[in-house]
Amino acid sequence: MRFVTFLADSGPRAGVVEGDTIRALPRETTLQRLVEAGTEALPDAGAAALRRSSLVVPLSTAQLFAPLPAPPTIRDYMTFEEHVEGVAMLAGADVAPRWYEAPAFYFTHPGVVRGPLEDVPVPPGCELFDLELEVAAVIGAGGSDLLPEEAASKIAGYMLMNDWSARDLQFEEMTVRLGPAKGKDGATSLGPYLVTPDELIQGDAGSSPDAPLTARINGEDIGHANLAGMSFTFGQMIAYASRGSIVRAGDIFGSGTCGGGCLAELWGRFGRNHHAPLRPGDVVELDGGPLGHQRSRVVPGAAGIEPSVFRAKTALGLLS
Repeated sequence: MRFVTFLADSGPRAGVVEGDTIRALPRETTLQRLVEAGTEALPDAGAAALRRSSLVVPLSTAQLFAPLPAPPTIRDYMTFEEHVEGVAMLAGADVAPRWYEAPAFYFTHPGVVRGPLEDVPVPPGCELFDLELEVAAVIGAGGSDLLPEEAASKIAGYMLMNDWSARDLQFEEMTVRLGPAKGKDGATSLGPYLVTPDELIQGDAGSSPDAPLTARINGEDIGHANLAGMSFTFGQMIAYASRGSIVRAGDIFGSGTCGGGCLAELWGRFGRNHHAPLRPGDVVELDGGPLGHQRSRVVPGAAGIEPSVFRAKTALGLLS
């Protein structure tokens, strides 16, 4: 099943997609609440809406929001070796041996989630703005110290994800061995659909999800990949996050950028002049097959606070 959050007369409302229509779920129901109610709550609610819904609207004219606009957390990983290799080339390096040992991740900002058709502003001070074509899994049950098979069984659905990146800010802050943080917390686009695992997984429940992935800028393809090309599974990713810690229902786990799914990788492979960074007016499109389509226009951002106010006191000569 494919679920959406769309604009109804009373505000955002959850629905299940049937063909070219949306069948609304009960008014008080949100996809966030259904996901947090357990892995079976989502398909049960969808089946009920398909049998009977008080509101049916055309999918083509509906205003769609992010399916889950306020997740508890978003962890983002690097699971495509081709991408990791290409970005490493920017620094003249190889893939770090540690990358093969465990699925590394960082926490990104759940408060800046944007919808699949929403404009995205350039962060203050950014001259190297970039897209990142990813797929996110959301879990419908939490736990600690999970095994990968157990973790995979808790996945409620998948979404297309764009982890927008201010590369110059990211590269600068990571020289102090922290981050990425400000390089990543401007926006994360999710949707249009929250897709249940049966739509992406062929064969037994332990099989990897499969979806074609394409990134375009101003109508030009910049990269193609397949979700099945991940070097780590979502089960491994979630299990690793739960090791000695807690994962909760509604948490989101990003696959990391697929091969060819961002400009930084292309810069590493072909040079900085291969493609210009994103600028206001550029249109970024992501296709994920059954996961749907995103179309985001890059717009000017706020100037932000003057950077000099953030300098350490020692840099200003105030401390001896």
